[in-house]
Amino acid sequence: MNRVKSGGLLFTFSCSQVVDSQLFRDTITAAALEAGRQAKILHVLSQGPDHPVNLVLPETSYLKGLVLEIR
Repeated sequence: MNRVKSGGLLFTFSCSQVVDSQLFRDTITAAALEAGRQAKILHVLSQGPDHPVNLVLPETSYLKGLVLEIR
């Protein structure tokens, strides 16, 4: 985050079923606080239709992404 100019975009992803959406968001929040930057979520991304999520198998929801505006 320190390398992104103010007003710039940061695309960040997690490709691990071990990291759920809340942990991913919390990690990005902690990184912004540690860097002394403000981050605004512009888009929440997930895996495409070629990798469907099975409702009874939460581990199939593994790809998470955020598009952030960094200030």
